[in-house]
Formats: sequence, C-alpha cells, structure tokens
Amino acid sequence: MLRILLSAQTSPARLSGLLLIPPVQPCCLGPSKSGDRPFGGGPVQGLQRLLEQARNPGELLRWLSQNPTKVRAHHYPVALRRLGQLLVSQPRPSPVEQATLQDLSQLIIRNCPSFDVHTIHVCLHLAVLLGFPSDGPLLCALEQERRSRLPPKPPSPHQPAIYGGQRLEVALSCPRFLQYPRQHLIRSLAEARPEELTPHVMVLLAQHLARHRLREPQLLEAIAHFLVVQEAQLNSKVVQKLVLPFGRLNYMPLEQQFMPCLERILAREAGVAPLATVNILMSLCQLQCLPFRALQFVFSPSFINHINGTPPSLIVRRYLSLLDTAVELELPGYQGPRLPQRQRVPIFPQPLITDRARCKYSHKDMVAEGLRQLLGEENYRQNLTVPPGYCTDFLLCVGSSGAVLPMRTQDPFLPYPPRSCQQDQANFNSTTQDPAQRVVLMLRERWHFCRDGRVLLGSRALRERHLGLMGYQLLPLPFEELESQRGLPQLKSYLRQKLQALGLRWGPEGG
Repeated sequence: MLRILLSAQTSPARLSGLLLIPPVQPCCLGPSKSGDRPFGGGPVQGLQRLLEQARNPGELLRWLSQNPTKVRAHHYPVALRRLGQLLVSQPRPSPVEQATLQDLSQLIIRNCPSFDVHTIHVCLHLAVLLGFPSDGPLLCALEQERRSRLPPKPPSPHQPAIYGGQRLEVALSCPRFLQYPRQHLIRSLAEARPEELTPHVMVLLAQHLARHRLREPQLLEAIAHFLVVQEAQLNSKVVQKLVLPFGRLNYMPLEQQFMPCLERILAREAGVAPLATVNILMSLCQLQCLPFRALQFVFSPSFINHINGTPPSLIVRRYLSLLDTAVELELPGYQGPRLPQRQRVPIFPQPLITDRARCKYSHKDMVAEGLRQLLGEENYRQNLTVPPGYCTDFLLCVGSSGAVLPMRTQDPFLPYPPRSCQQDQANFNSTTQDPAQRVVLMLRERWHFCRDGRVLLGSRALRERHLGLMGYQLLPLPFEELESQRGLPQLKSYLRQKLQALGLRWGPEGG
C-alpha cells in the first residue's frame, strides 16, 4: 500500500510542497460539552503542539492512539503534514517505521467517517502530496467519504452548484465560518432539501448558534422542528446537542410539540446515557420547564448509584445539585425524591470559565477599585460564593436603616434553603434587632448577553433568578452604563448614584 510513499523514488519536490502548506488550524466549531476545553489552551491545543513537534512517525502514532478523548478531526491533517516534514529529512523510513505508517494510515481510515467536509479535503490533498497510491486503502476511504457528502444527483442548470444542506455544512465546518453572515445560514437552510438536513448538519448549526450566542429565531425554530420530526431516529446524545442553544440563548421555541417530544425522549433514553440526560434537563432548567417525571428518575437512588464511580460523576452531581436547587426554589408542587444531602456539591464555586478567559476585558477590577474608594474595602466582599454554590461579583450587608455594615460584623450568607431563612427571620424579628439585607452587585458584561445585547444568556438569567428567590437584593450594573464611564471619578459617581437609589448610606452619613 505504501510502496510509493516508502520508495526511494518519492519526489522530493512533492514532499517539499508540504512545507509550503500553512499549519492546520483547529476548526472553530465542535462539541461543547463537558469533555471539551475552550479553544486557546488546554489538552486539545496541547496535543496539536505535541504532533507538530513529533520527532518521528512513531511519536505521531503514539500521540494519536494514546489520547482518544483529546483527539479531534483537525489533528489528523496536522499529523499528515508533520509526517511529510519528517520524510523530507528521512525519505526512506526504517522497517519499524513502515509498520508505524501503516498503523497511522489505518487510524485515519477508522476515524474519517467523523471528519467534516473541510478536514476530508485537507487530508486528501496531504495524502496525495505524500505519495499514497490512488488505489490504496487511505485515499479510497477518504474519497469514499468525500463522495458520500455529495448530493445524490448532479445539479441541474436551475439549481445552485452546491445544495443548501451541503452549503450549510461547508459554512459551519469551515474554520473561517465568521465570514458567513447569518443571512447566508438562513438562506442555506431554506434551500436545503429534507434529506440533506441530517443530524450531523443540525448539530453543527446548534453548536454554531450556542457558541457564538446567535439568538436567531428562524434557525432555532428549524432545529426545534427537526427534533420533533426526527424524534424516533434521535438518541439522547444527539438531542443534548440540539437542545443546548435553547437553554443557553434563553429561547423557548414556538413549536408546540417541542416539550412533549423531549419528555418522550427522556422517558425512552434516561437510563441509557446519564450525562446526556442531565445535560438535556440543564437546558430545560434554564427555560424554566423541568418535567417532573424526568426529575423523579434522575433523583432516584438507582440513577444516583449508577453514576457514582463513573468518569462524569462529579459533573453530573454538580448538575444534579443545580437541578435540586431549581426544585427547591421554583417547583413548590414537586413531591418526588430529591438529591440526598451527602451527594450535593457546590454548583458554581468560582467565576465561570468565560469570565476567567475574558478577565482583561472585564469591568470587575475597575468596579472593585471604585467600591474600595467609595465604601472602604472592609464594607464589601468580592467573588464570594454563597450557598448552595453561586459566586457573587460583589456583596454588601445593609442594616434596616440603609447603613452599609462592616463585613466582619455580619454573616454574609443567607440561610439555604429559603424556608429556613424565613423561620430564622421570624425568630430574629422577635429580638430587638433587625436582620441585615444582603445586596449583590451583578456585573452584566457584554458576553453575558446573546449577540443582540438584549437577552441575558440562560445561565446568567438562572443565577440572577435563583439569587433573587433566595432573598438577595440584586443591583445590576449593565455593560452599556459601565462602558460610558470615563475614568475612576466618573465611575465612583455612577456607583454612588446606584447605591443611593437603593437607600444605602455609608461613611459619616451612614452612622
């Protein structure tokens, strides 16, 4: 199979052409669930660097075969390009390396059905440059995958050169997808034939909308309709990806069968894929439409025992803890089982990944300095996690007269669950003192909203909703207002007005 590649007659010019190909960049789309890391760092990017620095074909194969959970489709073109660079310096591999090259070829053949169109084309091009025979297994497998993505019949003169479904997949699979405006996606979806709208294409579309916070009703309704029509053919692992943008973008579709369809899928698939089941419920939690029957299943002892000891156990318990909080705060009519206390873990014990990744663009440090100069650093707490596990931006304790109280003299936490808080407050009011009010200043950064800048993302809306239901008084600080402040003096004046509007007093006037 590798007679041309391994031959001493392999064209040096052909191999040198590989050096002119720019480094393969990871596709900007892909799975966004718990197994992935954000682009820009982490295991996925680390593996790419290891492949680019491999010293021989054996190392290439080892990095790919020993890291199955970290390997993505774009890593295979990286490996082929590095292989060409190695063959330029050593055109005739040793017998051991010949077997390694065969194993590498088989690895690509096994995984190419999961490649997107862009990756298949890049691999084909690189394999031809490397000298793989046109009738060999690798090129035949890649060519077969390429042909399987084509329309069944050639286009007529009255049809576009690329059909709607294929155009949609190409647009979503391309690393430079941001060049494709939303109107292009909508037009491609409208022109697609029903048989072209496969689960793969619709998952790519859902991931694109969720990742880039695009709250496009036409596209979201199309996903909801696809889910309803294809209900019988979809498993929960696909459904979790299709449902993701609805919760993240805080969008409840108009499709009337959306919720009944999901309830049937959850009833059918709940015991098959625990993490997928909980991911679907997390999206529905953000939409405030949790089905009681599914909750009873995931809180049952059998389900909890089943997930204990499995790799996703911690993330599932974290999600179950959040679902239990939603039941406590938002579903007074629920009478089923609950998550045992010993299984509960903090929900979001630290600032979210997006906030940590964009900290240099955040207004948090500027607001913290404004509060320090305005109130004194002993009168507020920053990044404090309150039960059952929500991280607050800034928290103040305020007496009944409106005076801001020193944090060292107060318990900053309200009791959880809230029913205990009400009992404690009743007991406290029987004494001569009044309980302190907890005020949470919530930064609403630009990336906390959908792309249109008007609707909070589902996770943000959920956090604010729960903190309010637990008894915390919320003071939002919108990004438009923060961005309009020019310098620290203006910001202090802005914060002073915000706090005084709530009746707060501090310093000499606060007593």
